[in-house]
Amino acid sequence: MTIPADDRQKLLRLARRALEARVGHQPPPAPDQGGVLDEPRGAFVTIRRHGELRGCLGRIAPEAPLAETVADLGASVSDSDPRFNPVAPAEVDDLDVEISVLTPEREVHSIADIEPGRHGLIVEQGFRRGLLLPQVATEQGWDAETFVSQTCRKAGLPADAWRNGARMFVFEAEVFRED
Repeated sequence: MTIPADDRQKLLRLARRALEARVGHQPPPAPDQGGVLDEPRGAFVTIRRHGELRGCLGRIAPEAPLAETVADLGASVSDSDPRFNPVAPAEVDDLDVEISVLTPEREVHSIADIEPGRHGLIVEQGFRRGLLLPQVATEQGWDAETFVSQTCRKAGLPADAWRNGARMFVFEAEVFRED
């Protein structure tokens, strides 16, 4: 699932333009088209300010063309991540944009099937569902058990819910960021 370098750049520019338009109360940019940009894919857009997380939103299901998904997420991440205040215009130049394009999820039945750094993880039980992107385990230095426990916590479940009936799903992501 390699995304060509020029399409990566188009997606990064699109996410940034969408974010800037939303913060500046301007109309959203028209998504680019062609090739992989037209393929339905799940994706996440993450923004960091001086290396610190400033927002991250995504869609797991491939419901729309990739470019449209990235444009929507680029705008939404500026003001819709409930963990953060909306991005102020003065912050925009200090933000770095990262995009994660997802593969479809597949269920696994053992933590032995989870490779931190390669796999992203979804844990669900009842109405609760938590997701962590593959790069989170790498950034935190987590082993598989810690990764699963932290994903359970993100879902609002006990850390050991994976031992007590919670379902686990893995996916992979192609991750790229602005230079």
